[in-house]
Amino acid sequence: MLRSFTTLARHLNLTRAVEELGSTRQTVRRHITYLEQAKGFELFRIRDRRYELTERGASALTEAQTLLSRGNAWLSSEVGFEYGMLRIAKSEGDWRFFLQQRPLSEIWVQGSDFLRNSVRCWAESGGNIEHPAFQPVRPYAMVFRPNDRQWVCVDVGRESSFATWFGWEWQSSSIGRTLEALPGGPLVGDIMEGTFHEIAANHGLRFDHIHTTVARKAGTPLVPLSYTRLLLGARFPDDSFALVNIIERTNALEIDELPPEYINSMDSSLEMHVSI
Repeated sequence: MLRSFTTLARHLNLTRAVEELGSTRQTVRRHITYLEQAKGFELFRIRDRRYELTERGASALTEAQTLLSRGNAWLSSEVGFEYGMLRIAKSEGDWRFFLQQRPLSEIWVQGSDFLRNSVRCWAESGGNIEHPAFQPVRPYAMVFRPNDRQWVCVDVGRESSFATWFGWEWQSSSIGRTLEALPGGPLVGDIMEGTFHEIAANHGLRFDHIHTTVARKAGTPLVPLSYTRLLLGARFPDDSFALVNIIERTNALEIDELPPEYINSMDSSLEMHVSI
């Protein structure tokens, strides 16, 4: 039923949704009816013979997508939670992606000065990305804005991990791109999207250790990339929501499921040593 809901929400066209699902119009309609009865509100309205999400339907969509993706990942043992903290272990050929969410207290106990100072700047600025207190962070940050249920990149710091890894071409051309259109593509975008939605919901902080493989240029081999990531719920000057993504490349990771051969596999010359 969740798949019927998310597919119809993506296409807003019953025929296309049925074709993708390999189902029937009656079955998809029945699934939507069951969900609406269970939730107690309408998910869709039909206007000019076209489906539209209701306001509450649009609000419910993110949760449905998260539940569906987590269910699929749980079946394949790629995603799990321990004490409420997310863990991901995915691999396919030369590509791999390992993530382990870490307690926020680790930023103060064993995190770098850069991450600790980034949090201090965020707190002192009240989350306003244009506040003077936040400006030391901006050159190292990527900023995203939610738009029509997608995440759009609106700023890439010139000294950010993204800019120094992929180069100025990607830095300058990433503005206005959605999360799935950035290097890594839909697969990585889908993984990151859930964590972005979490911060959008609580306007708080999130700390992750991540190891993956990424090509630095198009057509070049995948190479190991290890980093700590700090997500901050912030705001633009008009008080609309902004998500700040701060990455510090480092081999000093704690990911329980990371195989020994991948530990310290990133070239040490690529580690970042930032002072703000």
